Amino acid sequence: MTESDDEQRPLTQYRAFMQLWLARIASVSASQMLLVALGWQMYELTGSAWDLGLVGLAQFVPALVLTLPAGQWIDRHHRGRILAGCLAVQVAAAAALAWGSAAGWMNREALLAVSVVLGALRALQMPTQQALTPLLVPAVVLPRALAFSSAGLQGAIIAGPALGGFVYTAGPAATYGSCAVLFLVATALVARLRYEHHPAQAEPASWATLTAGVRYVRAQPVLLGAMMLDMVAVVLGGAVALLPIYAKDILHVGPWGLGLLRAAPAAGALAMSLWLTRRPLKQRVGPRMLQAVAVYGAATVVFGFSTDFMLSLLALAVTGAADMVSVVIRQTLVQLETPDAMRGRVSAVNSLFIGASNQLGEFESGATAALMGPVASVVLGGAGVLAVAALWPRWFPALARRDRLLPDGTPGR
Repeated sequence: MTESDDEQRPLTQYRAFMQLWLARIASVSASQMLLVALGWQMYELTGSAWDLGLVGLAQFVPALVLTLPAGQWIDRHHRGRILAGCLAVQVAAAAALAWGSAAGWMNREALLAVSVVLGALRALQMPTQQALTPLLVPAVVLPRALAFSSAGLQGAIIAGPALGGFVYTAGPAATYGSCAVLFLVATALVARLRYEHHPAQAEPASWATLTAGVRYVRAQPVLLGAMMLDMVAVVLGGAVALLPIYAKDILHVGPWGLGLLRAAPAAGALAMSLWLTRRPLKQRVGPRMLQAVAVYGAATVVFGFSTDFMLSLLALAVTGAADMVSVVIRQTLVQLETPDAMRGRVSAVNSLFIGASNQLGEFESGATAALMGPVASVVLGGAGVLAVAALWPRWFPALARRDRLLPDGTPGR
C-alpha cells in the first residue's frame, strides 16, 4: 500500500487503532465522571478552595516522582499490557470510592489518598497511550488519527462530566460505581489489543538511560517550546479546579450545572478536533499555536468576570477549542520527531508537562483563590496567559517560525 493510499484509507479500517480509541473513550468518560464526583464531594465535605487545590497537587506529586522511571519502563515492556494494568487498578479505585461513599466513611483524607493513586497511575497511563498510538497507524496518517482520537476523547469529556453531574444526584456512590463499570470495559478492550511488538534492546539501567527523554527534549527547541507553552498556559489559566465554587456560589447552578461547566471546554475542543480531522494543520503551525494560546487566555478572562451561566459556558467552550489546536500540534510533533525506541521516555516527559499544567494549575487556582477570591484568581491567570503568548516568540523563535508538522522526507511508516 502506497503512502497516498494510506492517506485516503478510512481510520475505521485500522482495527487496533479503533480498539484503543474505544477503550480511551470509555476510560476518559469514567475519569471525567470521577473527577466531577470527587471535586463536588470534597467541596461538600470541607467547603474549602484550598482542599480543591490539594486534590490537584495530590495527583501531580506522584506523577512528578514516577515520570522518568515510567518512561523507561514503557520503552522496555509491552505497552498494551501496561495500559491494561493501569486501567484495572482504576477499576479497584472507583469501586473503593463507591463502597466508602455508600458506607458513609469517605472523608477528606480518603479522597486525597485516592487522588495520589490516580496521579501515580497517570504517570504510566498517559505516556503509554501516547507511545502506543504511532504503532497502530502509518506515520503519514498520524496527524489525522490524533485529531480523530481527540474528537472521540472530547466527546467523552463532554458526556462524562454531564453524566457524572446527573448521576451524582443519586449520590456519589452511584457515580463511582458507574466509573468502575466503564474502567472495566476499557480494561477488557485493551487486554485484547494486538499489534507488532518489538522489544527495545535492553540497556543497563542507569541515570543516563533514565534521563534520556529529558535530554532529547532539551536538544529539540521546537518540542521544548511547544511543551512548555502548553504547560505555562494551562497552569496560569487553569480555572477547572474552581468550577465547583463557580457552580455553587457564583452561578448558582448546582452539581448538574457543574457537569455542564466541566463539559463546555470539551464541547469546544470536539468541534475543533472534528474540523482538524477534515482539514489537518499543514502550514504555519507555530504561529497558529501561539494565536490559539492567546485566544485561550482571553476566553479565560471572560469566564472569570462572567456571572451569566450561558456566557460562562461559551467562554469555556472557546478555551477548549483553542487548547485543541495546541494539543494536536504538540502531540504530532512529539510523536513524529521521536524515534520509537525513545517514545516511552519522551512521552513520559510530555505527560509530565501535561500533568504539571493540569494538576499544578488546579493547585495554583485553589491557592490563589483562597488568598484573593476565585474571580481574581481566574482573571489574573488569563492575563498571564496573554503575556506568555506575547513573549514566547522571543524565547522560542524556532517554534514561532515552524511551518509544517511533518518533517520533509517523513516515511509512510
